Amino acid sequence: MTWFFSPDDVTDRLAGAGYLADVATATTAFLAGRLEKPLLIEGPAGVGKTELAKAVARSTGADLVRLQCYEGLDETRALYEWNYSKQLLRIQAARGENGPTQGWDATHDDIFTEEFLLTRPLLTAIRREEPTVLLIDEVDKTDVEVEGLLLEVLSDFQVTIPELGTVAATRRPFVVLTSNAARELSEALKRRCLYLHLDYPDADREREIVTAQVPELDDAVARRLVETVVRLRELELKKAPSIAESIDWARTLVALEVRELDQAAITATLGAVLKHATDHDRAVRELKLRG
Repeated sequence: MTWFFSPDDVTDRLAGAGYLADVATATTAFLAGRLEKPLLIEGPAGVGKTELAKAVARSTGADLVRLQCYEGLDETRALYEWNYSKQLLRIQAARGENGPTQGWDATHDDIFTEEFLLTRPLLTAIRREEPTVLLIDEVDKTDVEVEGLLLEVLSDFQVTIPELGTVAATRRPFVVLTSNAARELSEALKRRCLYLHLDYPDADREREIVTAQVPELDDAVARRLVETVVRLRELELKKAPSIAESIDWARTLVALEVRELDQAAITATLGAVLKHATDHDRAVRELKLRG
């Protein structure tokens, strides 16, 4: 499958899927598809890393398979595991049918088959014959050991199951890994990927994104909203507002039928963009809003 025909094709198709990509993003996404290499995207939370993977899936008609990473993730949640309860039932049934003399080799061959295999996101994406976008989200939240599980998948697009053998992809998925840079990823993992850094856009770009997602928002309100978000990001906040929260704020203002984003309206709706009491208090104080 040809994912995209050119960087311009990426720009146009992602725009049709509701994602406005800059030149670097469009070029890297095109190369990820053309070279069949995983795409590692780093940047602050909420700048569109996960949404890019979703937009690639929407714009190409591919299915999205998502592995949400977290501390403690292991291969039974990432790759596969065996259905032990079902295997035990089969062993008990076999004993009832054949008596206690059935050897372990026969039992082993009977229970380690496709029927008892529970596939998880990585193996699911590898085995799919349909176009697939594999999203490995927030990979920096996993333990370092988990990266070893990814190396075989990202190098050769295959998974080795000791009881069944090696499962190789018949159609390589479009792989997107995201990271908030909570920890440094291994060089071995990075070598296997193309790299893209996404940061907060400038004010004009963010206003374009917000109005594209919330077209019913008044232009003057959109301009004032983005100006305020930019000022909030300049403060030393516990959690700076993301692009997604800018969009949420825009939807909030539309729902409240706000026609002018004055100090009172900002104060009343800050909860759409600031999610910590200390951040709210600092914003009210620094921006001289009415608390």
